[in-house]
Amino acid sequence: MSAPDPLPEGAVAVIFTSQRSGDDEGYAAMAERMMTLVEAQDGYLGATSVRDPATGVGITVSYWRDEAAARQWKQVAEHRVAQSEGRRRWYARYRVEVCTVQRQYGALDRGPWA
Repeated sequence: MSAPDPLPEGAVAVIFTSQRSGDDEGYAAMAERMMTLVEAQDGYLGATSVRDPATGVGITVSYWRDEAAARQWKQVAEHRVAQSEGRRRWYARYRVEVCTVQRQYGALDRGPWA
């Protein structure tokens, strides 16, 4: 997973911070299915994700062309099922933040992330 460089002006970042509950049954299959669906979603630009295996805390940032595209993904039926299962089984806690990318900079020309 990665985001385009540079992101287009007005892109939206959806930051999903979560702590896993410890229930892994069905999680990997659902995560794989969500990646297949989101990659085909109009307006999806990419994502990056990290998780600390010791605490179960993770952050996924998905990037979208605009807020309308991000909102549309939230309404996809299979995604809504995944959200429900996440609340019910896979996450002890979570938070979603939606932000507009105002600027970006860095030394990204040094090659891909490790």
